Amino acid sequence: MQNGLINKRFANPVNRLRYTVPNSFTSLSLLLGVASIVTTQIGELELAAWIIVWCGLLDVMDGLSARLLKATSDFGAEFDSMADLVSFGVAPAVLMLNAGLEIGGVEVDSGQFWVLLVAIGVFTLAGAMRLARFNLYSDQPMGGWFTGIPITAAGGGLVPAFVLVLIHHPDVAASLPLRLYLPVLMFVLALLMISRLRFPKAVKRDSLFFNIFQASVIAVVYYCGITRSYPEFLLGAGLIILVSGIIAGRITRPS
Repeated sequence: MQNGLINKRFANPVNRLRYTVPNSFTSLSLLLGVASIVTTQIGELELAAWIIVWCGLLDVMDGLSARLLKATSDFGAEFDSMADLVSFGVAPAVLMLNAGLEIGGVEVDSGQFWVLLVAIGVFTLAGAMRLARFNLYSDQPMGGWFTGIPITAAGGGLVPAFVLVLIHHPDVAASLPLRLYLPVLMFVLALLMISRLRFPKAVKRDSLFFNIFQASVIAVVYYCGITRSYPEFLLGAGLIILVSGIIAGRITRPS
């Protein structure tokens, strides 16, 4: 019965095109995630970080296009989660490991290397669990809220932005105990992803101030990502989204 409905849905060429648009954004995001991993491995950390940011921009586009075209589907949701795990789970983890080796002064044969390796492993595992939980409860009304911060914000925004700031400001990087900060950052982000904290979705709300604030932050992120400039603003926007989202989740009551 279900297969018959699916075949009927895709029998119309217009319907096939509608569903192809968001899935194309997802496919491109997945391929760019793989490209980021490869780029990291050849030592181009800055380009690899920007590629992850681009994946985040595409992730917004696939969800937006699916809603506008009324092309949401179970396949699209599962495909999007698989792409997210690569682009915002594995790719940022590999980027952070190499940043620790090349920028943070972590030595391969040291205990600090193993701590960082465990941290990125925990981050990737938490991201997978976060995506699995989201898919499991995606059919339940959440009132415009996530449970736990999304992997897109953690791995697609904060991690690459932090690495980009370190690359653009080597004097700052040299003054920080990155051997400690990098694994702590990954552990904290992992905890926030699997937490029960309420975190607002990027949807239109009744508050005009909130809508303007949300649109302004998204505009800054897109400008920085497209122009590959001002990683400081990108990191600042990510931190503002993180902190304000957590505060909003704490001071508002579930509907």
